[in-house]
Amino acid sequence: MAQGIKFEDTNFSTILAKAKKENKLVFIDAYASWCGPCKLMVKNVFPQKAVGDYYNSHFVNAKIDMEKGEGVDLAKKYNVKAFPTYLFVDGNGEVVHRTLGYVEENDFIQFAKDAGDPSKRLGTLKQKFEDGEKDPEFLKNLAGLTMYSDSEFAARVLDRYFSGKTTLDRDDVQMLLSATQSTDSPLYKTFLAKKAEITKILPEERYNAFDKNIKMNTIVKKSYNPDTKKWNEAYFMGEAQKFLTKEEAEKILKRAKANRALKDKDIATYEKLTMEIYKDTSALGSEELNSIAWNFFENVNSKPALEKALSWAQESVKKDENSANTDTLANLYNKLGDKKNAKLWAEKAIELAKKTGEDYSDTEKLLKSL
Repeated sequence: MAQGIKFEDTNFSTILAKAKKENKLVFIDAYASWCGPCKLMVKNVFPQKAVGDYYNSHFVNAKIDMEKGEGVDLAKKYNVKAFPTYLFVDGNGEVVHRTLGYVEENDFIQFAKDAGDPSKRLGTLKQKFEDGEKDPEFLKNLAGLTMYSDSEFAARVLDRYFSGKTTLDRDDVQMLLSATQSTDSPLYKTFLAKKAEITKILPEERYNAFDKNIKMNTIVKKSYNPDTKKWNEAYFMGEAQKFLTKEEAEKILKRAKANRALKDKDIATYEKLTMEIYKDTSALGSEELNSIAWNFFENVNSKPALEKALSWAQESVKKDENSANTDTLANLYNKLGDKKNAKLWAEKAIELAKKTGEDYSDTEKLLKSL
């Protein structure tokens, strides 16, 4: 990393103050510890000399885990919903440009150049759209930049894009599926109208499965009142059973309630429902087992729940031992007070991470604390 991007090791307010003083933008690598593409950027792109030379001279650089510490509030403030997201903000903390995903060296430098060019920044591009721009490549690029941060705006952009398309390619279909989240979206009409085109590229059963998911997402959203934090179960069951069995609908409702409880920090409800949902984990893959174990590590404190999470992590490791699930195992042992096993598995996680070139700084911090 000596020749790559140099990231500030301090809090966000200090980073903003430095950017203001030096009259620079802040570049934020908004990442999550479990995110594969984020780790590949750390391994393949951030260390490159050309990348470091450009980013170090033009920006104050910050690398922030959006699921820990002050990153949680920053994720809400900047509407970060996908990883990695790259934010370019001014000294006042206002976003001037953003993009996301794993990219190679040249494209990553080009993003930075775009952020420094007022004519290519997101605000300028949005205004160009509002002024009526119809160029397909422009619309496609703008939709990609806004899909995860401003989904309603991206839907409007793609509505214009698809209205000018007579045939669809694979990229078009992927973009349409990624952006269509609700039956109320203008894109859902496109999704229905272009079924014949889509099913030339996707099997019809996948099209139908996706249609079912869109309907379910819409029903879940309409069944929950975020102001009162109440579920309209009668509405949910009535709508869901138009295309699902009662048992299927009940399972989906329970999962939706668990996810919402976690978002609302109602940990007791989240813990209870998740324990019910994952009573039998024999059919689950290693990745899902690790994911639910890590969520319990981060959010619950009761010993029986943590012991259950430990069993999920152990099962995950048995199915596919890797740096992520061994790190989860180490953290759970530590939280349960078993320092000996925590040390053993932290060392194992670091060993595996070194083999694959993954970032192990958080595991190293845990090991040093033991």
